[in-house]
Amino acid sequence: QVQLVESGGGLVQAGGSLRLSCAASGRTFSSYAMGWFRQAPGKNREFVAAISWSGGNTYYGDSVKGRFTISRDNAKNTVYLQMNSLKPEDTAVYYCAATANEWRVRDQYGMDYWGKGTLVTVSS
Repeated sequence: QVQLVESGGGLVQAGGSLRLSCAASGRTFSSYAMGWFRQAPGKNREFVAAISWSGGNTYYGDSVKGRFTISRDNAKNTVYLQMNSLKPEDTAVYYCAATANEWRVRDQYGMDYWGKGTLVTVSS
């Protein structure tokens, strides 16, 4: 079992930055690939970024490439999402998720565990 708790969301102006954190419980955190997804009001959940268990591979959605960076610290059981150059269209609830299958890490239906989400609001 892995429990995930997101933090770091909030209100920021367009062009600003935020760093989200996802703290995981359980001793097997380092064996899971981790992903960030987001869901804006009235829209489907969208893949944002993901990282392999070792941190050696990273993946990004087209809308955030070059602006967001995912990283992890297995010693701290934590995965991060650094978000720069934020836009109003980045406003959403951001969810952290874990999967034992890295090949499915960009697919929300391939994730095994989910956090409850943290709200990011970007004002124009």
